[in-house]
Amino acid sequence: MLEMARAVGAPLLLACSSTSTHATQDLDALARDLRKLAMLAVPMGIRIAYEGLSWGRTINEFTTAWEVVSRADAPNLGLGHRTRFTSSRAKTPLAELDTLDASKIFLVQLADFMWQEARTFEERLATARHFRVFPGEGVHSAQVAELVTRLDALGYRGDYSFEVFNDDYQQIPLAAVAERARRSALWLGEEVLRRSVPLPGAMRLRRAAQRPPWSHTLEQDPRS
Repeated sequence: MLEMARAVGAPLLLACSSTSTHATQDLDALARDLRKLAMLAVPMGIRIAYEGLSWGRTINEFTTAWEVVSRADAPNLGLGHRTRFTSSRAKTPLAELDTLDASKIFLVQLADFMWQEARTFEERLATARHFRVFPGEGVHSAQVAELVTRLDALGYRGDYSFEVFNDDYQQIPLAAVAERARRSALWLGEEVLRRSVPLPGAMRLRRAAQRPPWSHTLEQDPRS
C-alpha cells in the first residue's frame, strides 16, 4: 500500500483499526505496530492517519485511537476522524475533541445518514457501506456542523473528505451526483464555517472567463 501511494503521488495513507476477533487488544502492541508503519513511510514522504472504525474490535472511538497514536509518538503519524452517527457504540461526546492536538489530525471524513441510529451490527455495516448521503442531506446536519465548527475552533485546517457510499448514487448520472457533492461542499464552507471555500479550479475558471475570447485561441496553439 505504501509503494502504491508513492507511485500515484498520494501523500497520506489511511490505516483503520482491525475488526478481527484475532486482533490484539494490547494498546502498546498496537502503538508499536503503528510506529513501525510510520517509520516505513518516512523515506517515502508519506503520512499515516490512524482511524478507529466504529465496529473495530478494540479501537472504535477517536479517543482510544488518539491514545494509541500518542503512545506511538511518530512525527508522520496522526489521527483520521470521521462522522459515524449510526453507531450505537459511538457515545463519546464531541467535547472530547478539545483534548486532541489539531496538528496531529491528518484527515476528517464526513458523511450523513437518513435515519437516526442503526442499533445492530448488521444495520450499522449495511448503512455504512450502502446508504450514506452527503453532509447536509441527512438527519444529522446539526451534528455534522457541530463537529466541523469544533474542529475549526480547535485549529484544524486540513482536508475534509466526503466518504459517501450509496448504492442509489450508482444509478444516478455522474453529473447529478457531482452537483450534490458541490452543494454539500458549499454548505460546509459557506453556511457551516461561514467563509467562502474556493472549489478546485474556481480561481482558474474565473480568470479564464475574464480573458478576451481571442486569448483562449492563443493559449491552445501558441504558434498562432
